[in-house]
Amino acid sequence: MAGTSSTERGSWNSKLGFILAAAGSAVGLGNIWAFPTKVATEGGGAYLLVYLVCTFLIGFPVMVAELAIGRKSGKNPVGAFKSLSSNKFFPLVGLWGVICGVMILSFYTVIAGWAFGYAFEEIFFYFGWDAGANWLTDTSNGFRNAIIAAVFMIGTIKIIVGGVSDGIEKATKTMMPLLIGIIIIMIGYVMTQPGATEGVREYLLPDFSKITTGLIFSAMGQAFFSLSLGMGALITYGSYLNKKENIPQAAAMVTLADVGIAFLAGLLIIPAMYVAKNAGIEIFVGDQLASSTDLVFQILPALFHSIGGAAGLILGVVFFLLLSIAALTSTISLLEVPVSFVIDEYKVPRKKASWGVGLGVLVVSTIVAFNTSLIGTFDYIFSNLGLPIGGLLTCIFVAFVWKTDSAITEMEYGFAGIRQTLFSKVWPMFIYVICPLAILYNIITNFI
Repeated sequence: MAGTSSTERGSWNSKLGFILAAAGSAVGLGNIWAFPTKVATEGGGAYLLVYLVCTFLIGFPVMVAELAIGRKSGKNPVGAFKSLSSNKFFPLVGLWGVICGVMILSFYTVIAGWAFGYAFEEIFFYFGWDAGANWLTDTSNGFRNAIIAAVFMIGTIKIIVGGVSDGIEKATKTMMPLLIGIIIIMIGYVMTQPGATEGVREYLLPDFSKITTGLIFSAMGQAFFSLSLGMGALITYGSYLNKKENIPQAAAMVTLADVGIAFLAGLLIIPAMYVAKNAGIEIFVGDQLASSTDLVFQILPALFHSIGGAAGLILGVVFFLLLSIAALTSTISLLEVPVSFVIDEYKVPRKKASWGVGLGVLVVSTIVAFNTSLIGTFDYIFSNLGLPIGGLLTCIFVAFVWKTDSAITEMEYGFAGIRQTLFSKVWPMFIYVICPLAILYNIITNFI
């Protein structure tokens, strides 16, 4: 167990703890608002179907590779590539993952702060404290953005200081069931409202004529980002895995958890949009559905306000707390990656590493808070391009440097008969050919 004054790495207390932590890393704001909006605008049920296929055919094999690298090396992304090969290039791939995670965290805390602030805005609106409500919803206010982002970051740091089992695992064991429970309760309420049925049809009924190359690669990009691949998070989490754990099984459970929560989020958000439409709230801009940001920070608050009374207050507060919990489960993993790097490579005690790295990222977050136009730029460079590049290079490393056979040997711990299964025959083909080609096409498309 990693103490706050120790450089010991720690480990998960249980498989459930790992699965919830890894699923928490994967489940974030992208699942709760970006995914439902993409489903609604890019093909409804058709997009949902393609997303599910991409998650298991592209995301799952890469996740297995990252977990195997992490457990075999027992190190952070940089140390992992160093320990598994004398090749000087691939530690830079690990460093790139660390950098991507840091830069994503720098703007993620600002957006998470918006969600956290809106939970209190619902309370202020209910009591008629208009000045306070307006201040909390002014996302162009750099001072406001910086203050709430700082609160969010400090909460994340305090969890990371606790270490793997007493910090990350304990927190996610509480937050993940709470998150799922909140989503299910809100779905139950929304489904009773006028207009919800239209949203369910839009979400679940596929229009196969909308399946195009663009839709497929959009869904693949969403799957890749939502699983936290390419940034070293799963290499880091894998490094805390016990040898007795079955890596493919654990990866499958994490993937199922991520997909399941994304599905539930869509079942909440899209019907809620059509409930808002039924209440006279505009959800379209011309012929296009409103953007995910407008949906979360304009349309849904307007819906909660139109409901009014205690019901509107409770729904609004609970929804934005849901977003805050989802964001926190992701910021934990985003911060743990660079903290693990500092602990491993520089032998810094966990408490000092957590506060040092966290406050360093907060400096960048403060710059973003006063220049929110940077969010789009950072998201494009470090999420849309950075993560697929990291995933592509990880596939190349496992296929041609460390070798898939070495990875399968590592997986034999916890899965003794793996070489006699179909998985051991099929998985290398995905790592050698299918995943790299699909990811490369996605990178080129994003770049163009």
